[in-house]
Amino acid sequence: MADSLNCDLESLSPLQLFERVTEQGEKVRALKAKKAPKDEIDAAVRMLLSFKLSYKTATGQDYQAGLPPRDLVLMNNGTTKEEDEDFVDPWTVQTSNAKGVDYDKLIVRFGSSKIDTDLINRIEKAIGQKPHRFLRRGIFFSHRDMDQILDAYENKKSFYLYTGRGPSSQAMHVGHLIPFIFTKWLQEVFDVPLVVQLTDDEKYLWKDLTTEKAYEYARENAKDIIACGFDVNKTFIFSDLDYLGTSTGFYKNIVKVQKHVTFNQVKGIFGFTDSDCIGKISFPAIQAAPSFSSSFPQIFNGKENIQCLIPCAIDQDPYFRMTRDVAPRIGQPKPALLHSVFFPALQGAQTKMSASDPNSSIFLTDTPKQIKTKINKHAFSGGRDTIEEHRKYGGNCDVDVSFMYLTFFLEDDDRLEQLKQAYTSGALLTGELKKVLIETLQPLIAAHQEKRKQVTDEVVKQFMTPRKLAFEF
Repeated sequence: MADSLNCDLESLSPLQLFERVTEQGEKVRALKAKKAPKDEIDAAVRMLLSFKLSYKTATGQDYQAGLPPRDLVLMNNGTTKEEDEDFVDPWTVQTSNAKGVDYDKLIVRFGSSKIDTDLINRIEKAIGQKPHRFLRRGIFFSHRDMDQILDAYENKKSFYLYTGRGPSSQAMHVGHLIPFIFTKWLQEVFDVPLVVQLTDDEKYLWKDLTTEKAYEYARENAKDIIACGFDVNKTFIFSDLDYLGTSTGFYKNIVKVQKHVTFNQVKGIFGFTDSDCIGKISFPAIQAAPSFSSSFPQIFNGKENIQCLIPCAIDQDPYFRMTRDVAPRIGQPKPALLHSVFFPALQGAQTKMSASDPNSSIFLTDTPKQIKTKINKHAFSGGRDTIEEHRKYGGNCDVDVSFMYLTFFLEDDDRLEQLKQAYTSGALLTGELKKVLIETLQPLIAAHQEKRKQVTDEVVKQFMTPRKLAFEF
């Protein structure tokens, strides 16, 4: 038994070992709290010590609660290899691979679980309809505890959705829509409440913005979010600068998280330094707090045990690894997560989109002519240097940005597969593939712009007013 346990532990990544230690520590505390038999507690403690020893052997460091290991892949000789590895944190995404980040490696390094066919089939069975294209195509590719969310749903227990947006500019781009398109679908198929956090406080702390400008961006971004079609009776959108001062439940949870995360831990998780302002150091607790239903007493009638599901890009995972570590220690359920891939810049999956570079993406304010020009001029091609070579050898869909964008926005699976086959064989040229993308995005952006025009300041106020939603708790 011990040998099989050791073999099992040896196959785990440092981050998975970290989570094993954390979970076992919670079991020991729970056993002691309920005054379990001594031999049962002793056995649990022995297993905890075994996990801690395995963690130290793998990482060369003692386990520290709330301080996951650095995302480095340990080699067989015990050294770390950083060359050719992707770098991902909440502010920076770097990769040397033209195909983009290696998400299978990221799953191992972050210690999450792959969204596999079995889970997608279970979601389909639970909701009684075809899964969203983002699930079918692996755009949402990783999760934490989605099986628990489905357990709750199948047993008629409610949960709620939480996602967010950092309002760093007035205009959002198409990549910013990805979590909101998917969250809207989740809300509709599961019929659950949604809270949307606008982290204008974060942008004030990190960017050269006034609080007034950050709040203005938050309200402008709220209009784009509302234009995705969310139901005002089931959705609460809030600005941190606005809501934090009015909600005792929200602030109490922030303080509880702050108490249970040390400065050393937050430096390890987020890379903060001694020269960072104290606002940055305390901000992760503010992003953690909406994970707990007691932050919204007006919605959940003061109940503290409603589990949360967070759809987000995987670069936000460090915030919620911290949150999941703290949650049991403050008597709250751990949030579950669904992680999406990154949306590539027009110049290729190796580069990061920037709100300050108008050519790095398609913005929601772009005209049909601007969309056409940007795609034709800037979209990185997987085609060959000449038409003759392309016809002979075909194009590479793995690096072609037009094809990547179509995987996000073209609904028809058969049409997408036809395009892939034609481009790969050389029958379809780069210019023709770009034309398909232009014809897909122009009506989509135009429709969004029309919907946004209908979102008045009064509509924004309705969504952003703390209130009871159309659910009974």
